[in-house]
Order: sequence, then structure tokens, then C-alpha cells
Amino acid sequence: MSFKVIMNSIKVICLFITLKLCFCHCHISPQERNITMTKILPKTMKAVGLYKYLPISDVNSLIDLEVSLPNIKSNEVLVEVKATAVNPIDTKIRAPKSNIETFPRILGWDGAGIVVAKGNNTKKFKVGDEVFFTGDLSKNGSNAEYVALDEILVGPKPKILSFEQAAAMPLTSVTAYESLYDRLLLSEKDRGKSLLIINSGGGVGSVASQLASHLKLKVIGTASRPETVEFSQKNGVQIVLNHTKDLIPQLEANGFEKGVDYILVNYDPYPYWDVLMKAIKPQGKICLIVDSSGLVDLRPLKDKSVTLVSEMMGTRIKYDTEDKSRHQEILSTVSKMFEDGILKSTLTKTLSPINAATLREAHKLIEEKHMIGKLVLTGF
Repeated sequence: MSFKVIMNSIKVICLFITLKLCFCHCHISPQERNITMTKILPKTMKAVGLYKYLPISDVNSLIDLEVSLPNIKSNEVLVEVKATAVNPIDTKIRAPKSNIETFPRILGWDGAGIVVAKGNNTKKFKVGDEVFFTGDLSKNGSNAEYVALDEILVGPKPKILSFEQAAAMPLTSVTAYESLYDRLLLSEKDRGKSLLIINSGGGVGSVASQLASHLKLKVIGTASRPETVEFSQKNGVQIVLNHTKDLIPQLEANGFEKGVDYILVNYDPYPYWDVLMKAIKPQGKICLIVDSSGLVDLRPLKDKSVTLVSEMMGTRIKYDTEDKSRHQEILSTVSKMFEDGILKSTLTKTLSPINAATLREAHKLIEEKHMIGKLVLTGF
């Protein structure tokens, strides 16, 4: 065979390969061209969701689903979920109402996993990174094998924590951190001042007490059961008051006759309102993270020049604020605090597998209000 024939054959082969590649590229969607993937991903995934908002006792309140993998935008990552936490917000959103969803609503805004695909405009993470994350309440969440997340909602998973331990922490950590640092404006300058945490045995309270202890504040908590008292003390609360009894005499008996400098309210403030007005010092600050079940009298705030603030973890995301990158900054900060031993996971219960029956059990536990610490589901 002549050299010329060989060269012509090579050109034909190269042309065929080029045409083949062009043909294949034309059949790749813009979505696929805009992402980097770690592996060939499935077309569908297991998930748990709902169409109707029903009591948790109803077997249809949460159902097993097979749904399409979520598409990701250029600023999003796709995370393979290894563990997902259940929070009071999940039960509140799922609570009975007349709405009927056309497409399934998937709950879960707190979890940990591995980045398996990323949009081209993402900068913080690469495929294969282990992460923990909060969620966007307006979108489907992490009660699924995969979840699409704006990169701003994602932080590096603390290396010293398991996926289950890490999944328990993003939502409560961001809420507690924002409450203390961004709303009450606490810092090292407040060393020695007093912070009263209503419901210190809860998810946010247990992280807030750790953060306040790190700031060297005098941390006072409220709990009533022996196990919640012990849990509060384990997480840095120095004085535990019984919230089934009048808190004012208890504060006075512990040397706080003039009140406390700050109060973080992790419970319905309505039944506590008069106590809060008496317990706060003049020019003190109160932060609420739970809606009031009734109308309250704001007039006592003026007499003492008290600052009343509120905390909602998703505010920056929901309203696309100029400082929304603060959310990811906090996740990165608390991740390092876990690795440095300043914070520890408050995971107390793990259920498996992630399916409708187990999630119904988890929602029931949350609604009964007997949970201490955080509840996580793992494994499909």
C-alpha cells in the first residue's frame, strides 16, 4: 500500500471521528455541557415527598417516590445525599393544610454528602468534595438521593465528623451563629455578660450555648427534664432553670436580681413575654427565633430601651440580600470550629434507611417534642 493511500485513509478516519464527536456534542443538552460530573449519573432517584399536607399519622403524609434527578444551574452543585436531618421546620411545612401539589414536594433542608456535579460558575467546591449544607425552603430538599443547591448554601464538611454527625449541624449552627453574632452582635468584648437561653436543650439552644461559652459569657439555660438539664450542661450551660416554674425567682436566687444582658428565645415567646420583660436588663437585647402564638405588649421595651431582634436563617437567601455570601462564610466558619474542637455535634438519634416510613417516624418524634438534640436519617 502506497504512502499516499495510507495518508488518505488516516484523513478519512479522522474526519469520521470529528463528525462523530460533533454529532454527539449536538445531542448533549445545554444543561449537560454546563456542568462537570464525577461519574455517569442515573436519570432518576429515590426520594420521599408529599402531594397532600396531612397529619403524620396518615400513611400518605410522606410517600416513597421515584423522581427525575434535579437539573443544576451554573451556580449550583449537585450533592449525593449521605445523611439528612429532620427539624421542626419540616413538620411545620408538612402540617395539614388544603394545598395540593401538582409535583411532589420534597422536604429536608439540612444534610451532608458528596459533590457529584457542579455548574461552571461555581468556585468553592470541586467534584468529590465532602460537604454539609442547609437548603432553600422555596425548593425541594434533601430527603432524596441527590439535591441541587446554590453553592452559597454549602460548606466544607468538618473532617472530624461523620456524615451523620455533620448532617445534624448546618441549620442549627447557622441559626445560632446568626442569632448571637449578627442579631445580638455579641463578640469577645462581651466576656462576662449574661445570656439567658430559653429552651437550651433544643437544637439551636445547644449550639448557641456552645458558642456563648466560647465567648466566655455567663450562660443560663432553661430545661425541665433530667435528661435535658444534663444535655444543656454538657453543651456549656452553667446555670439551668426549670421553665415549668417562674423564672424570675430562680434568676434572683442565682444572683441575677438586676436581670440579664441578653436573652435568646428558642420557643414560642407568648407564654414567656411578661417574664422576658422583667428578666432583661435596661438597654439589653432579646432575640426571637420562633413566631409568637399571640399578640404581645411591646410597650415595656421602650421603658427599658430594650432592643428586640428576630432571626430567620433563610432571610439572606429568600430576599437575595447584598450580604447573602455571609451564609456560606458562616458555614465555613462553623466547620472550622468543629475541627478545632470549639463546637461538637449535637446528634443524639440516627434512623435508617431514608424512606417514607422512617421519615414519618422521625416527624412524629419531632412533633411529640420529646427529642433532645438532633435527629438524622442515613442510607437509602
